[in-house]
Amino acid sequence: MIRFSHGAATSVGRVRRVNEDSFLVAPPIFVVADGMGGHGSGDLASTIAVQVLARYAGLRPLFTEAVLAALEEANRAIIEQEAPKRMGTTVAGLAGLETAGGDHLMVFNVGDSRVYRLSADGIEQLTVDHSEVQELVIAGVITREQARTHPRRNIVTRALGSEPALLADHWLLPAAGGDRFLICSDGLFTELPDELMVPLLSAGPPQQAAEALVLAANDAGGHDNITAIVVDIESDNDDADETTMPREALRQQRAAGHGRKGPGGHEPRGSGGPGDPGGPGAAGPQADAGLAGLGLLAPDYGHG
Repeated sequence: MIRFSHGAATSVGRVRRVNEDSFLVAPPIFVVADGMGGHGSGDLASTIAVQVLARYAGLRPLFTEAVLAALEEANRAIIEQEAPKRMGTTVAGLAGLETAGGDHLMVFNVGDSRVYRLSADGIEQLTVDHSEVQELVIAGVITREQARTHPRRNIVTRALGSEPALLADHWLLPAAGGDRFLICSDGLFTELPDELMVPLLSAGPPQQAAEALVLAANDAGGHDNITAIVVDIESDNDDADETTMPREALRQQRAAGHGRKGPGGHEPRGSGGPGDPGGPGAAGPQADAGLAGLGLLAPDYGHG
């Protein structure tokens, strides 16, 4: 049985008037959703996402297909909303699974909210952004550091609410006691490079680390809503195998020479290659195409 300790913090930032970020802290599921569509739409989309996922948190045992079904249900619910503006939301999360092969963690994402892992080896970004700048990084056109300030950094290529056919990336990892995970919206990592995040994420209990990260991102500019969930794993099961389970679409992309790498060099289930935009672009209010801005909260779900 995986044991968690966790903390969460969110902020509207120093520029936005409304916090469109939502988060869910309902062990064994932890989620950050960053809403797009502006006030009244983006915050509604992210709220729907965390509320749907919260309903699945009580399933025992929780399994991979249930989490994917929750994401698909949230996608449909957002699309079916009768709203004056088109809306959407990114989502990134961590879920504890009890499997025959031992306790595992499921990491998943749609869009550019992220999951990181902090271990004795340092910090590692586990998710792959679904964004225009990530495709430029993969193609070698720009560096990862240049992507943080690129003028098109807010344009996502996949989001809940953008297309009826949802393609979520996910990985299964062993639940290793002592690992710390960070789930966050782009308002955090666009303000703080990895070298600044590591000491803040490493210090103190999860709640202290989450609050320190959000405070530092605000001090660095706070140009967007900022949300951080920090989760510590307390598990005696360190022997589970790390694995991923690509879908048929991914196998076809791999055969064609595409595919993105996830943790440990693995390719995620459900991932498109660098040339697969996965739907129309979505953008923050300052971008020139797609949907606008994103963000939200829930059993602890939080809303700014």
